[in-house]
Amino acid sequence: MLAKIIIDKKEYTVDFSKPIDLSIPLVDGESNPVAWYLNAPKIEPVKEGKWIAAVAQGAVVNFNNIFFNPHAHGTHTECVGHITEKVHSINQSLKTFMFIAEVVTLVPEAFKEDYVFTKKQVQKALGANRPEALVIRTLPNTSGKKNRKWSNTNWPYLLEEAVVFFRECGIKHLLLDLPSVDREKDEGVLASHKAFWDLDGKIRMDATITEMIYVPHTVTDGRYLLNLQIASFENDATPSKPVLYALG
Repeated sequence: MLAKIIIDKKEYTVDFSKPIDLSIPLVDGESNPVAWYLNAPKIEPVKEGKWIAAVAQGAVVNFNNIFFNPHAHGTHTECVGHITEKVHSINQSLKTFMFIAEVVTLVPEAFKEDYVFTKKQVQKALGANRPEALVIRTLPNTSGKKNRKWSNTNWPYLLEEAVVFFRECGIKHLLLDLPSVDREKDEGVLASHKAFWDLDGKIRMDATITEMIYVPHTVTDGRYLLNLQIASFENDATPSKPVLYALG
């Protein structure tokens, strides 16, 4: 399926038969990525006495329970409700799903005992571009991100100055391939989360952060059309499926 779209008065062609899926599928067991000190997710058939809801075990249907945490077990999209006392739902916050996105690749820099991404780095990566959504691929970009055990790894993170720059650029949707925009252990400061949603100013209710994506090596840096798909969870976060389309 080919479509013509106009962006900033310029016409592009989009081939919707060639999606680029950035999500990491949720799978049962230890091959699933895990963060925040939780155990692996579980996908298992309902059991009632001796009856097991699996066709392979004599049932007429497969009927599974799924036990998981969206923040810890894979690609997820969250709203400001993640850090506010008042409950806000991602399902109520995100109402449109197609955005112009810029993909950038960043290499973390040493900072004290950590590795971080700075304002100077993101300014250089974005240049004059001011997209609605920003997709960050971090290096090294091994396929191990799809099943990494992130707990106690002190992953690289975005400095607050970098996220303030994103907010001031008008970026509404931030996507990255790490478990959090903030340091793993930061004593609850959450500086980058708070800066992105402008918690101390005019809260950006329609802004989202998507974490634990995977951007394939075959995807070049540049402009894309993003379809940010979410499940309809009335929760601060939901499993999500961000999909890119090349603009021709």
